[in-house]
Amino acid sequence: MARYRAIRARLMPHTVPPFRVAALYRFTRFPDPEALRMPLQSVCDDNAVRGTLLLAGEGINGTIAGTDGGIEAALAHVRTLPGCGDIEAKDSRADTMPFHRMKVRLKREIVTMGQPDLDPMGGTGTYVAPEDWNALIADPDTIIIDTRNDYEVAIGSFAGAIDPETPSFRDFPAWFRERRQELEQDGRMPRVAMFCTGGIRCEKSTAFLKNEGVEDVFHLEGGILKYLETVPAEKSRWEGECFVFDERVSVVHGLETGSYDLCRACRRPVNDADKTSPAYAEGEACPSCIGERTDEQRARYAERHRQVALAEARGAEHVGAKLAAKEKRND
Repeated sequence: MARYRAIRARLMPHTVPPFRVAALYRFTRFPDPEALRMPLQSVCDDNAVRGTLLLAGEGINGTIAGTDGGIEAALAHVRTLPGCGDIEAKDSRADTMPFHRMKVRLKREIVTMGQPDLDPMGGTGTYVAPEDWNALIADPDTIIIDTRNDYEVAIGSFAGAIDPETPSFRDFPAWFRERRQELEQDGRMPRVAMFCTGGIRCEKSTAFLKNEGVEDVFHLEGGILKYLETVPAEKSRWEGECFVFDERVSVVHGLETGSYDLCRACRRPVNDADKTSPAYAEGEACPSCIGERTDEQRARYAERHRQVALAEARGAEHVGAKLAAKEKRND
């Protein structure tokens, strides 16, 4: 399906996809996030905006999609929240609505790192604009660290970047502490350049490194998404595709939809080669999760997939699709 969408987009280059996808975050102080939740949910619902927005005492994070007018209405409301008056969103387009529902959720952290005393507002790494990123990571005195999860790194990353092979962002602090001596050169940490999908994980990871005593820390402003939007493919040091947390699954340069589909059991990306594996069953399992699920769970996934297919054949949306699309990971 993802490959079909990408081919269709190339065949209709002059057609602007109807849905605007806006990714946003802001670290700021929300004394009472609960009081902000329902008004924000209502504005999104009233304007047919879908996606997920997270609220916590440390700020807001999420991705939403809708018409241009709907997204503008939602962003106008977000800009009335404390400390969000000048918030900007990273925009892209989609041919179809990439989310099944709208959910404003309350969380302890807007991106979970599991370091309760860490305050990104107290100091993060130095921002590097996308157009300056290539020069920084080409410097042999710079080490490059991909802060994303292992399944994200598997489909694309910057050339020469270190992959921590962490299944979750909350595993990053332990990885760094365990590997620090290996990363050091002559007893000191060299210049560190870090990146993630949209920038939010780097706010925390660079703040974490500075708390650990690392002084020379930089991160890609706007994340991979801004880089792929800004830097021409012929000048790019990006290899592969970038996983995104919606129904597009992955994007490439120009933020066009990539070639991956989604395993509905584990929410990881799958490509054409994965689909030829004996471990792959559409809607039920993929090579990444076949050993992680019980027979009972796979049977339940298979039935859900059957019901969704029947609903789609009738032109309806099955509730199972909504439940399956619940985001388990955020950037």
